[in-house]
Amino acid sequence: MQASLDIDWGLMAPLVIVGGAAVLGVLIEAFVPRGARWKTQAIYTPVVLVLALCVYILTYSSGVFSHGTDPVGFAMTGGSGTRTGELLIDPFAAAAQVVILVIAILSVLVMIDRTRSGVAAFAGQPSDMPGSFEEDQTERRGYQRSEMLPLTLFSTAGMMLFPMCTSLLTLFIALEVMSLPLYILCATARHRRLLSQEAALKYFILGAFSSAFFLMGIALLFGYAGSLSLSTLATAVYDGAGSDMLLISGIVLLLIGLLFKVGAVPFHAWTPDVYQGAPTPVTGFMAAGVKAAAFLALVRFYFTVAAQMEPHLKVIMWAVIVLTIVVGTFFGLVQDNVKRLLAYSSIAHAGFILIAVQSLDESALSAVTFYVLSYGIATVGAFGVITLVRGVDRGGNTVAEQQTIDKWAGLGRRHPWLGAAMIIFLLSFAGIPLTSGFIGKWTVFAAGIKGGLTPLVIVAIVASAITAFYYFRLVKVMFLDEPDPETRVVPAQGTASAAIAMCAIATLALGIVPGPVLNLLGKMVIFVL
Repeated sequence: MQASLDIDWGLMAPLVIVGGAAVLGVLIEAFVPRGARWKTQAIYTPVVLVLALCVYILTYSSGVFSHGTDPVGFAMTGGSGTRTGELLIDPFAAAAQVVILVIAILSVLVMIDRTRSGVAAFAGQPSDMPGSFEEDQTERRGYQRSEMLPLTLFSTAGMMLFPMCTSLLTLFIALEVMSLPLYILCATARHRRLLSQEAALKYFILGAFSSAFFLMGIALLFGYAGSLSLSTLATAVYDGAGSDMLLISGIVLLLIGLLFKVGAVPFHAWTPDVYQGAPTPVTGFMAAGVKAAAFLALVRFYFTVAAQMEPHLKVIMWAVIVLTIVVGTFFGLVQDNVKRLLAYSSIAHAGFILIAVQSLDESALSAVTFYVLSYGIATVGAFGVITLVRGVDRGGNTVAEQQTIDKWAGLGRRHPWLGAAMIIFLLSFAGIPLTSGFIGKWTVFAAGIKGGLTPLVIVAIVASAITAFYYFRLVKVMFLDEPDPETRVVPAQGTASAAIAMCAIATLALGIVPGPVLNLLGKMVIFVL
């Protein structure tokens, strides 16, 4: 039996551009002269992502978001005429990729920014021991490694692939393509290097455990259905083709792998430490991009397969949602580190989004997609602000970020535009009207009520009111306390400031005029090959 590939390369163009550019970025790192590598990569990476987004818009402007549009699958066609789908472009996957590309573009603008003296957020050579002779020589020569940017492209390609997968095997490959570069990126911080390397090690070890659970779930589901295809698995579940215990065990183990990536309790332990230790631009990229990709992939799997076993999963999912909201809310109250505060905030937000996933309502698709878009934009902006807030050493030179909340005293009074942007992001996280966060929470809570999850929605609303306390605590410190003389906003080249401005404008625009985006997302459906 002879097999042939049946692929529409036009529809694959955005993913091919990003993945191919990542490979080419590695060659740039190898062959471009050392002094020109960072500048070359810093121009090349955002241009590639913008190009992919433009090609994407041109490709799908013909109506892929319409309910009447047939799904486009990329499959292996065997001699018998059977089709085993691996990737699928449907309205949901199309919207997911747009969200991921927008987040990636904004994140890269923060990553490539350097101080006016040429200092980046990344170590000149991450393999150097902190305080060693080798590190001193790296600093003296102004050497700056730039492989972080190709790694970011590889991770972005995995994120784009994740929501397209209709095969459990491809889903696992996409998960690893997304995750492996992040394990490296977490260990590359210029300042607090040992903390950064510790964060990377924790993320890698716990990520390996989650991948093992994920793989075991795949094995059990393959044993149940005899196939790795989501459509075949869904049919087998509908027909009751095997043991319910085998099926439920497989679904739960696979969900553990996905819930780890979104930072849901009890799979959240890595989140605060990794957020704090990773380079701040990488933290923003992870917090926004990984959460978006993982939730969008979770929606496809849950709506396609797990929804049929919802009565058996209800208790588990309700427990996870409540614990996620409670832990994210109350642990956030006691944090004195801005990055850890935002880490626990992200855990609480994961619980809010899971309400829409568990609702299984048709509106949940648009609700989840809009929420991860609005949350992702505000998150990139907030971590972008953190990259600019630095401490000062005895010589008057700016050093590492000031992450302690008390050190942000008076920041908004001394730098009103930066403080105003941070307020916008915090108000969005709190779900205050006229911000995208309010619309996002409204949509997910509405989906939860439609899906009969009113008790969970009530818990979430109460938690939202409580989380507002620690957001407004930071606002109070920035604008009402006396300025801290040891805190500065570092003079930078400006790409991070541009990203922060775009994030602030988008956060307000999606909160004031959400209609066009919600109407577009409301046309999404999930197809199965």
